[in-house]
Amino acid sequence: MWFEELLITIKYYLVLQMPGSLQPVGSAFLSCLPIMTSFGGLFALATLLERKMLGRIQNRYGPNRVGPGGLLQPVADGIKMLTKEDIVPKNADHLIHFLAPLGLLVSAMLGLSVIPFGHRLIALDIETGILFFFAVGAASELAIFMAGWGSRNKYALLGALRAIAQMISYEIPLILSALSVLMVVGSLSLSDVAQAQSGGIHTWHIFTPWGFLGCILFLISTLAEINRSPFDIPEAESELIAGHMTEYSGFKYALFFMAEGVAMFAMCALTATLFLGGYHAPFPILSFIPGPVWLFGKLTSLVLLFIWIRGTMPRLRADQLMEFAWKFMLPMSVVNLIAAGVWVALDGGVAAWILSGLLNFVAYFGWSRILSQASRFNPRTYRYAEEAGVSE
Repeated sequence: MWFEELLITIKYYLVLQMPGSLQPVGSAFLSCLPIMTSFGGLFALATLLERKMLGRIQNRYGPNRVGPGGLLQPVADGIKMLTKEDIVPKNADHLIHFLAPLGLLVSAMLGLSVIPFGHRLIALDIETGILFFFAVGAASELAIFMAGWGSRNKYALLGALRAIAQMISYEIPLILSALSVLMVVGSLSLSDVAQAQSGGIHTWHIFTPWGFLGCILFLISTLAEINRSPFDIPEAESELIAGHMTEYSGFKYALFFMAEGVAMFAMCALTATLFLGGYHAPFPILSFIPGPVWLFGKLTSLVLLFIWIRGTMPRLRADQLMEFAWKFMLPMSVVNLIAAGVWVALDGGVAAWILSGLLNFVAYFGWSRILSQASRFNPRTYRYAEEAGVSE
């Protein structure tokens, strides 16, 4: 693609202008610079768009005071966070308290380094890209624990432990859903996964029985992993405290939300790569449009879906969230993995479509019925003071 060649040529030209000893570092910096700048700007834009959409859903205006139509609201928010006082508890571990939000943001940014934005537009092209993505993503759980532990606050620590329990519970079906794609493709490289869907929309994994269910399970697990509604219990607005962020203020507090936004972009980009063709066009006739445009378009569509879900669905209780992960998401992920194995064994023919689709269909409706029967409660009975023998 001409666009990819243009970007690569510009990068090589800039690297050659550097001293020989600085060229490796300069090449790495130029590879990471577009990711940091583009997704940093995208976070500001997505924040404004989310507030506008939620305002529309809730029959209100949303930001409309700063700049024309409220377009400068992200700038005002950034200035406000930069100028607010940074209050740190006296007994807190200052080093851990400082490193926690930075670690969370760095882990989200590192995940973007293995996402292929084009045939040659990938910052870190390694054979085990998907393993690297999940490995650096697991560091976010450590960062959240650091925030709770370093605050020296029992409520922050309990909130961090609750967040970690949620993330670990949904990380299992998340990885199992991705594993079905890797099993069919036969590679751990995200570039190979994207290339396997280069033939057009009919080759996208989402249009297979195992890919359709896997994509749904992956998106649901993503919502829980990045603490988005209806799984935003760790820092729910209705709570008395803010979970692991209880003792944070100022720009450190803003870094947590920025890390959450960048993690959402990374997970949406991974979803598009695994199930929606990655940077490839839906039809070969549209291949003249650069690959990054297609990937960002798919990423934006998923972000809009997440915003819509936040404005539509009520928040789950903690017990409902954990039961849903272990009693429904995990079994269905295992069944979908078996369906992907059937697909590979039958080489993706008509029989593979029928058997894998039937397996997922029967498992979904059968298991849902079993869970609905098991969750039924007896009618509630009320005992009044007179019946209980309580005297006035």
